[in-house]
Amino acid sequence: MHVQAQVPQPPIKQPSVLQNSVVVFSKNYMPLARINLRRAVVLLVTGQAESLEFSSPRQWEVRSPSIVLQVPEHIRLIGSNPERHWKVPPVSRREVLRRDGYSCQYCGSGKRLTLDHVIPRSKGGQHTWNNVVAACERCNSRKGDRLLHEIGLAPRNKPKAPVHPAIAFSEQFWKTQDTDPFSTD
Repeated sequence: MHVQAQVPQPPIKQPSVLQNSVVVFSKNYMPLARINLRRAVVLLVTGQAESLEFSSPRQWEVRSPSIVLQVPEHIRLIGSNPERHWKVPPVSRREVLRRDGYSCQYCGSGKRLTLDHVIPRSKGGQHTWNNVVAACERCNSRKGDRLLHEIGLAPRNKPKAPVHPAIAFSEQFWKTQDTDPFSTD
């Protein structure tokens, strides 16, 4: 009689509660970012944040040998960190190409991209976020040292400076909400 040895199977891993994420709001209730539950626990335990209970009743229970903590889906920072002020980055080729989606703002091509000053520098245009766009070599040489209306071109998107990452997150956060989190219903 031949007995086949069973190979022990590793236990099925349950998803860790720490893999969930929490939305962090500023002191002024502006959504700033989505962070992992572990970071949220640190902020709550050290007193840097407080629980917010909007319309979502979702909470996670985190246990340690000395504490049991209920972590909500939303937390609010209590203080502010003055070193965390954000500045608009300087105009650079990499950032302009990223803002413009790595495509020419005149024809949409993604090949041989350069930077173009909408109002040429020779005509008083500045090297600023509002005046620099990505342009392919063909469109840039076609435009040359002229204004857009002189040759019938128009950028696909109005050039503008990047927004603060927290503002971008906040706009996206509120777009994805089904209901008003401040309602008392």
